[in-house]
Amino acid sequence: MSANLLSKINTPTDLRQLDEAQLPQVAKELRDFIIDIVSVKEGHLGASLGVIELTIALHYVFNTPEDLLIWDVGHQAYGHKILTGRRETFHTNRQLGGISGFPKRSESIYDAFGVGHSSTSISAALGMAIASNLNGDFEKQHIAVIGDASIASGMAFEGLNHAGVTDANLLVILNDNAIGIDPSVGALKNYLTAVKEGKNPRQNNMIKSLNFDYSGPIDGHDIFAVIKELKRLQKIKGPKFLHVITTKGKGLKQAEEDQVKYHAPGKFDAKSGEIHLKSEENLAPKYQDVFGLTVLDLARKNKKIIGITPAMPSGSSLKFMMEALPERAFDVGIAEQHAVTLSAGMATQGMIVFCNIYSTFLQRAYDQVIHDVAIQNLPVIFCLDRAGLVGEDGATHHGVFDISYLRCIPNMIIYAPLNEIALQNILYTAQLGLKNPIAIRYPRGRGVTPDWQSKYLGNYEEIEIGKATCLKKGSEVAVLSNGTIGKNVIEALDNLNNPETISHFDFPFVKPLDEKELHSIFKQSKSIITIEDGSIIGGFGSAILEFASQNNYNLKIDTLGIPDKFIEQGSVLQQQQICKIDVKNLEIIFSSK
Repeated sequence: MSANLLSKINTPTDLRQLDEAQLPQVAKELRDFIIDIVSVKEGHLGASLGVIELTIALHYVFNTPEDLLIWDVGHQAYGHKILTGRRETFHTNRQLGGISGFPKRSESIYDAFGVGHSSTSISAALGMAIASNLNGDFEKQHIAVIGDASIASGMAFEGLNHAGVTDANLLVILNDNAIGIDPSVGALKNYLTAVKEGKNPRQNNMIKSLNFDYSGPIDGHDIFAVIKELKRLQKIKGPKFLHVITTKGKGLKQAEEDQVKYHAPGKFDAKSGEIHLKSEENLAPKYQDVFGLTVLDLARKNKKIIGITPAMPSGSSLKFMMEALPERAFDVGIAEQHAVTLSAGMATQGMIVFCNIYSTFLQRAYDQVIHDVAIQNLPVIFCLDRAGLVGEDGATHHGVFDISYLRCIPNMIIYAPLNEIALQNILYTAQLGLKNPIAIRYPRGRGVTPDWQSKYLGNYEEIEIGKATCLKKGSEVAVLSNGTIGKNVIEALDNLNNPETISHFDFPFVKPLDEKELHSIFKQSKSIITIEDGSIIGGFGSAILEFASQNNYNLKIDTLGIPDKFIEQGSVLQQQQICKIDVKNLEIIFSSK
C-alpha cells in the first residue's frame, strides 16, 4: 500500500486532489484512525464506521463548505470531522475543552448546523435551500443525511411533506442500516426492508409520491457507485432522495455483529475489537437498571402496568420488561410526542403507564405533557432518565431544564430520589394509584447502594407525597437538596466532620413542596442554601425563593445549581466543578458559612 493518504488531508480540498481509485485506501485509513482513537478515548463508534464511504464521497463530489452538508443526530459525523480540519484534535473528542461529539456551528465552517437530537436535518437543510433560492443562488447544494430510525420521527415527515411542494435544491440521503441506537421499529422500517429486498413494487414508492426524485437503494460501501450517483444527482434540480444501504459498525467484526453494544462501546482493543470489561463487582447499580428491574418486578405483580420508551429500550433499561412481558412494554421509535399521548390514551382506560423518556428528549413533547396529560389530570408516570448533567454528550443532552419546565404546569407532581431505594419506592408508590401525573427524575450513572438488588428490590415502602426529610440537624445554616446531588452534600459535610451549625434536608418533592417543614426551617435557621442538579432559573431553588417571598421570610438564600449558560462536554465531575456543585466546592461554600 502506498504512503498514508489521510495524514495529508486537512480539508476536503485536499481530498478532491486524489484520484478516485485512491479513495478506498482513504476509507480504510479513516476507519482505522477512528477505531484507534475511540478504542482508547471512548465515544460513538458504530455509526461513524457505517458511513465512511458515504462521508468521503460527499466531500469528494460536493463543494463543501459552500455546499451545505447536515448530519442528522451527528453520531455518524466522526469521519466528517476528521476530513474537515479536525484530525489533529480528534483525540480530544467529547472532552472538556476538546471538540464536541456532535457537529457544531461554532466549531467549524463545515458543520452547517448543530445537531444532537434526531430528525432535524431535513427541516434545517430545506430552510437553507429556500433561503438560497431567495438569495438568487440556484446552484448551491443542500444535503441532509438521515438514518432510518430518525426518518420515522414526525419532524422528518413534516420536513419531507413541505419539501415536496417546493423547488428547493435539497438532497435527502437515507442512511439505511435498520438500527438507531437500538434496532429500528415500526411499519416504516418494514416498508424500507421490503424496498431493500426488492419486494416492494417500484410504482408503490411513498417517497416518490411526496414529489421527490427517488433513486436507490444502492450499496453505501461501494464508494464508486456512491460517487457516480451523487454526481448524477448534483445536476438535478429540486427535491431529491437517495436511498443508501449501509452496515452499522462496518469494518470491525464485533461492531457489525453486536451493533447495540458497539454504538458506544467504551474502551476496547483496537486490533481484536474486544471490549475491556470493567469489573462490576461491589459497584452500585445504574439508576436506569433500578428503574428497569423495579418496573419489571412491579409489572409481574400488577397486570395494569405498561412500559413505554421512544427508541431507548437499552438506555432506559425498559429492555428487561420488553424481554419478559413483551405484550405490555412498547418501543414506539423516535417519537416522544406520540409516546406521551399514547400514554395518556392508555391512562384513560385505567392502565398504569410508566413513560420513560430521557429528560432532554421530553423537551420535544412539552405540549403533549400539558395538553394531553396535565389538563386532563391523567396519572401518567413520567420517568426522566439522564436528568441533570450527563457528561461527554454535552449541551445537547443535559437534562437540566425539566424541573423548570414542569414546575409551572398545574396538576404535575415532581420527584427526584436521593438514592436507589427512594427511586424504587416512588415507582412502587406511583403504581398504587396517584390522582395526578408525576415526573420522577434521576441521573445517568450509578447509585450508592452496591447490594441494592439482593437486599432491597421487592421490599417496598410507600412514600408520602410532598414530604421532606431531615438528614442532619444543625443550628444556623439549612442546606436543602433535591435528588441525588444530596449525596455531594452528605459527602462534603462528612469531610468537614459534620459541623453542628449546618443542617441538611432532603427535599425530593419540588412540587408539592413540604411547606410545613419549610416554615419550621425558616423559623429555626439564619440562612438557607438550596442545591439541585438542574437549572437555577425556575428550578427547586426558585421554588424556595417564591415560598420565602410569599410568606415574608427575609433570610439570606443562596441557590446552587446549573447557571444560565449551556454547559459543554466533559466528565460529570468537571461539569459539576464548573457549576460549583461538586463536593470540593460545596466544602468551600459550607466552610464560609
